[in-house]
Amino acid sequence: MHIVVLGSGVVGVATAWMLQRDGHAVTVIDRAQEPAAFTSFANAGLVAPGHAYAWSSPKAPGMLLRSLWRGDQALRFRPRLDPALWRWTWKFLRQCTMERAALNSARKARLCLYSQSLLHEVVAASGVTYDASSGGLLYLYRRPGSFAGALERLRILTDQGIALETLTADETVAIEPALAPLRDGLAGAIFAPGDEAGDARLFTLGLAKACEAGGATFRFGETVLGFRLDGGAVQAVVTDRGEVAADAFVLALGVYSPKIARQLGARLPIYPVKGYSVTLPVAGRNRAPSLGGVDEDNLVAYARFGERLRITATAEFAGYGTDHRPADFSRMLSVARDLFPQGADYRQPSYWAGLRPMTPEGTPLLGRGRHENLYFNTGHGHMGWTMACGTAGLTADLIAGRKPAIPLDGLLLQ
Repeated sequence: MHIVVLGSGVVGVATAWMLQRDGHAVTVIDRAQEPAAFTSFANAGLVAPGHAYAWSSPKAPGMLLRSLWRGDQALRFRPRLDPALWRWTWKFLRQCTMERAALNSARKARLCLYSQSLLHEVVAASGVTYDASSGGLLYLYRRPGSFAGALERLRILTDQGIALETLTADETVAIEPALAPLRDGLAGAIFAPGDEAGDARLFTLGLAKACEAGGATFRFGETVLGFRLDGGAVQAVVTDRGEVAADAFVLALGVYSPKIARQLGARLPIYPVKGYSVTLPVAGRNRAPSLGGVDEDNLVAYARFGERLRITATAEFAGYGTDHRPADFSRMLSVARDLFPQGADYRQPSYWAGLRPMTPEGTPLLGRGRHENLYFNTGHGHMGWTMACGTAGLTADLIAGRKPAIPLDGLLLQ
């Protein structure tokens, strides 16, 4: 078949690869000038099944409420006259019970672990390089109370087969010597030996080239406007350059998926959640971390990509804007300096802000809507890099009529 994939972020390009592997002719359409130019451009870079907890948790409502008058909250709510924001927020709050958080986290963990296995297969088959680092990730806790809480919920992930180890402060520093200055300020850490890190943008760029070498067509600088329909099927996607007909279509447009899906009668529960990242050079610095991780009490993530250190933080419910200013990064840089005072050249920051396509549950949306040849692969939230290859493989399974490799409960579009 000829299949058109809408979107060339890490999810769209991974989907193109999986479909091409099945023998399909693939065309990818994106309004950007190259792959990974939006959400995948400078994300955290953590491939982290060991951090698959749902954001919609019992703690989330309090954080959102406090963010109305405090600027130090990891989750920030910015009220606006946007009905979509209020509908989405209501659905998000309904997921913030202990039972729903555990269920959503378990589903995320299962998908993330499967996706990581497919990522390794894709890398082996394609030869893509992306400043990858294996060896595990560290989830750091400064306060004894928060560390105790983390230990209580470990089973949610370990029951899904994810290996997690409890470390003392001394054991943490033994694994990551760059954290030595923080030794006395650590209550402990969770070590996920199977987790890893890598630059999602480099991966996507490399995989797109591998797809092109295999015959895939990429149409950049082309904006999707809508569809030409015939009864229960999509005949063609309509762009600002004309129409592209195909046998099947995959919608992987991230935060813009709801806008396009609305034309097809589908109301996707996806809303953009803004995140910030800063990338710093580490050349000449001898105390940069070798492993990535998360400062859990500050919700600041970090990952090393070769001679670069990336710091990411914040989830801001504030619409579709990606504007930012240096002051937006001051707190995360302060945390980074506390973690790694000599870990990077803090005088040369490269700032970025992007939008995560979040569902209230934190799990992506897959499957078909009311049109028999249009498939959804969108709404990956804050773990799109971790989930990308998995949902690409599942989408290929659905198109081929194969039994999916993992259960799809909680993932299929309703």
